[in-house]
Amino acid sequence: MPLKKYNPVTPGTRFKIGVTRTEITTGQPEKSLLAPMSKTGGRNHTGKMTIRQRGGGHKRRYRMIDFKRNKDGVPAKVNSIEYDPNRTAYIALLVYADGEKRYILAPTGLKAGDVVMSGKDAAPNTGNTLFLKDIPLGTSIHAIEMEPGKGAAMVRSAGTSATMMGREDRYAIIKLPSGETRRILLFCKATMGTCSNPDHALTSLGKAGAKRWEGKRPRVRGVVMNPVDHPMGGGEGRASGGLPRSRNGQMAKGAKTRNRKKHSSKLIISRRKTTN
Repeated sequence: MPLKKYNPVTPGTRFKIGVTRTEITTGQPEKSLLAPMSKTGGRNHTGKMTIRQRGGGHKRRYRMIDFKRNKDGVPAKVNSIEYDPNRTAYIALLVYADGEKRYILAPTGLKAGDVVMSGKDAAPNTGNTLFLKDIPLGTSIHAIEMEPGKGAAMVRSAGTSATMMGREDRYAIIKLPSGETRRILLFCKATMGTCSNPDHALTSLGKAGAKRWEGKRPRVRGVVMNPVDHPMGGGEGRASGGLPRSRNGQMAKGAKTRNRKKHSSKLIISRRKTTN
């Protein structure tokens, strides 16, 4: 999928870089799989702002995605590849042999007209969903379950993929995009291939207004605030702000904040890579 650099015909397009979206085959979503989406603007039920930097944005409708892929043994034809405003990856509309329609996350290389399937009888082809116990070693996977039958929770962003490293007792050993290697139960499901839209990380919005269209308001750095507003605020001139931390004092940029007693810690073989 090539990138598109816009000509500077307006100030907003001078620095804009987008994707061509040549994979998308239709601009109209399936109406039966749409649901309304309401926005809070970062406010709770009393109207108090509890999450900053939210508000505005273009009106959206939610596309109901089948993260469980529990229609095992029934082949489905890919009807279209579509854009989803609620996620970075593209989605694919499946039409099953019995007429049911479902959306799934589209992997790279999946095209309209392809046939996909899920379950123990599915072949390890792109777009098919298999149990981890049936996936060949060394293959790229995405949309991975953390608990059997709960639905895909990991590796769902554009261009991401995990690697099936091995099997140990009743666990599969998976290397995640962050670099972390962890165990996941063999009866969890995952989809073959890499998530679509790999060039998403190379795009540039071009102007601040495009960020507002996404429903994101401006972010103010902590070091430019007053001490009453942020732990890193205050000081004479351009003070560094001391140790990097969040507004409520949680350490950042290298300091370990994970709870040592967390239940899933025993499933992690090696931690993710860090910049420090």
